[in-house]
Amino acid sequence: MAMARRRLLALASQLQRRAPAPPATQPWRRATPRFLSSAASGPLDRLKTPPLARPAARNPASSPWDRFGGGQKRTMFIQTQSTPNPQSLMFYPGKPVMEVGSSDFPNARTAMTSPLAKALFAIDGVTRVFFGSDFVTITKSEETSWDYLKPEVFAAIMDFYSSGQPLFLDSNAAAAMDTAIHEDDSEIVAMIKELLETRIRPAVQDDGGDIEYRGFDPETGIVKLKMQGACSGCPSSSVTLKSGIENMLMHYVPEVKGVEQELDGDEEAELAGAGQME
Repeated sequence: MAMARRRLLALASQLQRRAPAPPATQPWRRATPRFLSSAASGPLDRLKTPPLARPAARNPASSPWDRFGGGQKRTMFIQTQSTPNPQSLMFYPGKPVMEVGSSDFPNARTAMTSPLAKALFAIDGVTRVFFGSDFVTITKSEETSWDYLKPEVFAAIMDFYSSGQPLFLDSNAAAAMDTAIHEDDSEIVAMIKELLETRIRPAVQDDGGDIEYRGFDPETGIVKLKMQGACSGCPSSSVTLKSGIENMLMHYVPEVKGVEQELDGDEEAELAGAGQME
């Protein structure tokens, strides 16, 4: 029995000496997983790239707004407003139009000095253009529909403001200050101009038109005015001239005895033709 124990111990000692020693390991240092090592290859390599990687920045040149030219966005919001004249409509571009005064274009010939007015007259059906302080009034022919005309006017106004062109090619072509008071004006004329500028003109411009002072005859007491914009061909323009403007001038300036409307050659021909048709 004792001999058998000694043999077992001797055999265990021999086996222990023959077995290779286990490599020393450091439990706090983990081996790099195969699929994350730089030498790894295979389908698991996709785990190197985060699954929610941020996409590359979008090229601004591919913006859908590029078709409008230069990648510049058009952010204009043009509003419209009706006038007493059914053939005239006011367009508000949201930007200043005339810095001082107003300007009326009764036909295409008078629009050659203004790129915007020229572009508007190029639209089929436009018969008159008027510039106010912050609006553009378009007068159309009777057979033209606003459904057709409005998108064309919107495009012309947006093209003008995006082009950076001046409103007038010649600075001297801007509207004359007809109501500016000069040193040689009499007291009566000065009062008439002041009333026109401060009381009457704002009310007329609210309807998409304007008035132009043409003179005062001290012998007859008649003030000569010219209606512009939507008020020019408006059926109620004569009523406005008589019941509104004339009454106010006669009330504040006793020397004024009446008001007359001056017409250009083209306007006289139009009125004559309308009278013959009636």
